[in-house]
Amino acid sequence: MKQIPMTIRGAEQLRQELDFLKNTRRPEIIKAIAEAREHGDLKENAEYHAAREQQGFCEGRIQEIEGKLANSQIIDVTKIPNNGKVIFGSTVVLFNIDTEEEVSYQIVGDDEANIKEGLISVNSPIARGLVGKEIDDIVSIQTPGGKVEFEIIEVNYL
Repeated sequence: MKQIPMTIRGAEQLRQELDFLKNTRRPEIIKAIAEAREHGDLKENAEYHAAREQQGFCEGRIQEIEGKLANSQIIDVTKIPNNGKVIFGSTVVLFNIDTEEEVSYQIVGDDEANIKEGLISVNSPIARGLVGKEIDDIVSIQTPGGKVEFEIIEVNYL
C-alpha cells in the first residue's frame, strides 16, 4: 500500500477519532445491541438492526483509520528549511490575477482537507498545480469555472 501523506495535526485528528470510536462509540453500540436483544424477536426488531448497522459502520471506520495511520507518512513542514518552494504542508498565499483577490491555502492530506478553513487536499487540482512552484511564479489552474491564474506571493512552512 502506498504511503499516505499527512500533517502532524491530521494524524492527531485521526488518532482522536480512533480513540473516540474504540472507547466511546463501540461500547455504546454494544450496549444498544444488548438492550435490543432483550426485546425478543430479532427479525422484527428495528432497534437491533439499526444498532448492528451502526456497529458495521463503526468497525469499518476503525479499520479505515488504523490502515491510514499504519501507512501514514507524517510530514512536519516546520522541520524542513523553507526554500520558497510549494511542498506538502506548506501554506501558500496566492493572488488571483483576474479578481485581484488574495487567498491562502495549506496543502494537507485528503482527510484534513476543508476548503472553508483554507485546507486543500494535496490531490486537489489547485494543490497539484502549486506543488513544486516558487514565490513569484504564475500558475494557471483548471477549475470547474475555467482556467484561473494565480501569482504565488508567499510560501510559509508553519
